[in-house]
Amino acid sequence: MQKTLRIVLIIYIFFSQEGFCQNLILNVNGQSEDETVIISNLRYQKTHKDFESIRLEVDSIQNQLFKIGYIENRASKITRINDSTFVTKINLKNRYDTTHIYYNNVQIEQVTLKAVSKEVNEDYFVLSFNEVAKALRFINSEISKKGLPFSKVSLSSITAKNATTLKANLFIDVSNNKRTINNIVIRGYDKFPKSYIRHFLKIKPKQVFDLKAIKTKSEQLNNLNFANEVRPPEVLFSKDSTTLYMYLEKSKSNNFDGFLGFGTNEDTNQLEFDGYLNLILTNNLNFGESFRLLYKSDENDQKTFETNATLPYLFNTPIGIDLQLRIFKKDSSFTTVNQALRLHYQINSKHKILSGIVSTESNNLLNDNSSFAISDYKTQHYTIAYQFLKRQSSILLFPVKESLYIEVGIGERKTTTTKENQSQYSLDALKIFDLNKTNSIFIRANGSHLNSKSYFENELLRFGGINSIRGFEENSLFANLFGVLNTEYRYTLSNSLYIHSIIDAGYFENEVLKTKEKLFGYGFGFGILTKAGLLKFNYANGKNENTRFKLSNSKIHISLTANF
Repeated sequence: MQKTLRIVLIIYIFFSQEGFCQNLILNVNGQSEDETVIISNLRYQKTHKDFESIRLEVDSIQNQLFKIGYIENRASKITRINDSTFVTKINLKNRYDTTHIYYNNVQIEQVTLKAVSKEVNEDYFVLSFNEVAKALRFINSEISKKGLPFSKVSLSSITAKNATTLKANLFIDVSNNKRTINNIVIRGYDKFPKSYIRHFLKIKPKQVFDLKAIKTKSEQLNNLNFANEVRPPEVLFSKDSTTLYMYLEKSKSNNFDGFLGFGTNEDTNQLEFDGYLNLILTNNLNFGESFRLLYKSDENDQKTFETNATLPYLFNTPIGIDLQLRIFKKDSSFTTVNQALRLHYQINSKHKILSGIVSTESNNLLNDNSSFAISDYKTQHYTIAYQFLKRQSSILLFPVKESLYIEVGIGERKTTTTKENQSQYSLDALKIFDLNKTNSIFIRANGSHLNSKSYFENELLRFGGINSIRGFEENSLFANLFGVLNTEYRYTLSNSLYIHSIIDAGYFENEVLKTKEKLFGYGFGFGILTKAGLLKFNYANGKNENTRFKLSNSKIHISLTANF
């Protein structure tokens, strides 16, 4: 029996603190009923476990009162009323709501002060009391941007100007020497192209040191596809130098993309296949360069061969060069060869402008010259373009968040007998609208317009297929003007799988055939991230405005994008 009572007593001691610990009550009053209401509105903690907790709570109340302008508040001694109740009284005194801060206009410019105050005079500026701390932090950050990372900003000689206004002096300690970046050290990816630090991130030696701006700029490395930032940059200060350390790693940037498409031929009812190979090699020489090789063959007996090369920051300047060669052959009808040379200037990590020349030569392969719409010709266009690109490298399913490319070209077309002025306009834009973590909407608009008095069939723009309006054969549509709108509602099932709808619309004009048509594509698809790469499956049915929906016109497209 005694053993049982002993066990019960031990359990009671360890698990029932209420029998041994008494809650203490704190009441805080003001000098008047109004002051007591103000203190009560702070919603302070009234129940405490010991006297030390009560003392800390009174300190907390005084700090809260200080922040709202009662800087002269005074608390009386904490008095014990009975075994569980303690009381104290706080005299709030005056509440200051305005502060006049006097400054030295040699140390700080009025432009900086006007960013925090609406009233800036020759020798002082005015702040509401609750804005003072935030304003001082801002002023200190602005001074730090000028290469003074150890600057200190504070108020001195604080006195009362009247019952509601304080006055103080702005004290700025800039005793340290002005700092500039002396060395930039790359850790993790030692062969990272230094020109990208200087021109892409706009960070260079002898630049005024501003750590906040450097961190913001370094985050722009996420807009590169061949490197990323491992951790934020760090700085080593010595007596007479400043060394910036950046921690980077090289990422897989080579890209292989291909697709296989198949559908039923409307004339023969036979199953036909088409596909393409798209190889992109990036930064293999640690120069930031890229090389692209495209080969495409489709069921319309059309073949396309294209190469592109981009060399950025030539001779460590912000100028780069883009080269292009494109050969297109239409069965035994004609061949067209395009050559392009463009110079580009990288404004910053997302924006680029380009200018150059594009020459085209097309040859009629028909011996009998039965088609008057096909002719030998040469063109030369001078172009100017703008590119915007925003990546989201952390999301492997959708690596590009936004992009925009606009190009305008003017020139002339020559045949053996005629010469004619021409112009061409192109647009390609896409954006992903995130509704929440799993739902998003993808929208892409692209189109082109060749403006000329007359047209040949072999100079018309060609579109259609998986990278244009889906549900149609690759490059089966040709026009002097076209526009396509692609939309997808995407539902992300996991980090490696998503499903989506396909709703496409298009419009084109063909002056050679004197036709104008509206096009529509409907379907669904999915994308899955495999060990080999991103596998995409699209099922789409295409129709024009005046035809009925036919299931036999559906197209299935399968593509695989692999990074290595």
